[in-house]
Amino acid sequence: MPATVKCPTCGAAVEWLPANRFRPFCSERCQQIDLGAWASERYTIPVAEDDELGAADKGNQRPLN
Repeated sequence: MPATVKCPTCGAAVEWLPANRFRPFCSERCQQIDLGAWASERYTIPVAEDDELGAADKGNQRPLN
């Protein structure tokens, strides 16, 4: 019995099968909606800014030789 996951876009049940070329999405439409959300920067991955590294970390950098 294949595993079933929820489509990240609409929440529909999706069987995790090699035949489902859109997995984890239920359809190409949901896949494109998700891609559009990334492209319009609705989703972001947080990163630490250089100022947040702290003075101690900056002082320990060695020059490349």
